[in-house]
Amino acid sequence: MSVTLKDVAERAGVSRSAVSRTFTVGASVSPKTRAKVEKAANDLGYSPNALASSLTTGRTKLIGLISNNFHNPVFLEVFDLFTRCLQDRGLRPLLVNLTDETDPANSLRLLRQYSVDGVIVASSTLSQEFSLAFQKSQIPVVHSFGKFAHSPRVHVVGIDNIECGRMAARTLIARGYKRLGFLGGPADATSTIDRRTGFLEVIRTADDVTVSDSFATAYSFDAGRNEMLSLLQNAPAEAYFCGDDVLSIGALTAIREGGMRVPEDIGIIGLNDMEMSRWQNIDLTTIRQPIPQIIDSSVELVMAMLEQPDRHPEARLFACEIIERGTLRALP
Repeated sequence: MSVTLKDVAERAGVSRSAVSRTFTVGASVSPKTRAKVEKAANDLGYSPNALASSLTTGRTKLIGLISNNFHNPVFLEVFDLFTRCLQDRGLRPLLVNLTDETDPANSLRLLRQYSVDGVIVASSTLSQEFSLAFQKSQIPVVHSFGKFAHSPRVHVVGIDNIECGRMAARTLIARGYKRLGFLGGPADATSTIDRRTGFLEVIRTADDVTVSDSFATAYSFDAGRNEMLSLLQNAPAEAYFCGDDVLSIGALTAIREGGMRVPEDIGIIGLNDMEMSRWQNIDLTTIRQPIPQIIDSSVELVMAMLEQPDRHPEARLFACEIIERGTLRALP
């Protein structure tokens, strides 16, 4: 027979409520009582029943973690950090793939079936309408890697993508490149739009610098490779700002397949600083997005909303930095 909370209470010589508090994150219990309960639980082989706890407290501790970028390797890093961060705080992630989903109502119905306590939308390409659908249903929601706004409608944690575009343009111009290119992800993605906006803003103020732009069908290796192969058929730019690292790696592959060298013939700068960008055979110059800080802040914010559901929406922005590696020519 399974060991119950009552068995632990009797073994430890404490009340059942004391045992419950011991296994409830954030609950008040004295060190002496905690030690007695933990020893009794260990002796009996007791583990708290999450389902029973949810029936008692009205909370499942499930946090829906939804995205649509499962083909992008950077999100393996993102999901690893998110799941560990949630579990370390006594919460349980429910991973949901919305790659082929276009209707926010469908994702809302799916998450309601599991009675999630909150939702984190971890995507720079999913429409804000997904986050708003959860908010309107009074489910605490945070949009990680979402579009920045001075007066956000939902909680947003991420970076200033427009400023990242500016950083990329300044970096390329400082190295003496005159013919620049922007290779973005999907043209309608807010991250693509904002990164392109900042990039063009700086270039328009520079003397004797021209720019072209193009868009890949997705933030993926194949999409980046295919778009660069197409660009190489004409007169390619001297250097490209790619919308993220996985596009950059696809573009690098295409350039080398075309018999050209990086950075001698074409320069590349990416965005994210994903683990693969540091590999010796890639060695990508990129803009580092502080992913661990964004994730930690997102989890902190969704936990705060569990206690204060009507918390006023806020936008939290984190600064990025240029990471110098080997895909751009040296400063003159």
